Amino acid sequence: MPIRDLSVLLSSLRPVFNDGAYIFATVETAPHDAIATMRESEGLSVVLPEARARALGIEVEQRFAWITLTVHSALEAVGLTAAVSRALTDAGIPCNVIAGMHHDHLFVPLDRADQALQALNELSMSVDRYPSR
Repeated sequence: MPIRDLSVLLSSLRPVFNDGAYIFATVETAPHDAIATMRESEGLSVVLPEARARALGIEVEQRFAWITLTVHSALEAVGLTAAVSRALTDAGIPCNVIAGMHHDHLFVPLDRADQALQALNELSMSVDRYPSR
């Protein structure tokens, strides 16, 4: 059952790493195994495993770690992205967020992944700052 209550969401984040390194790119056609796609006015943006991108001849500019928040967040939940963004901002960690139907997915610089996980775990333990709605 999807969770809407922010304090419950935050206390239940349970972030996990997905193995490997990931990249963002703009392509003409999305490979069938793309992690995510988004059509933009500039073209089709994709998230791919780094190895797959290299195999397709896509230039790798930045490498990201993929962290999944395993809590089943409701699409109508208010404040989850803001709270996660604030925690990572306070730690000086850039983040790209993609919301799926069941979970939120964070892409952070690969070399900052452990720090991001620590910040998320600290956020999850400090839910008293976020009132229930």
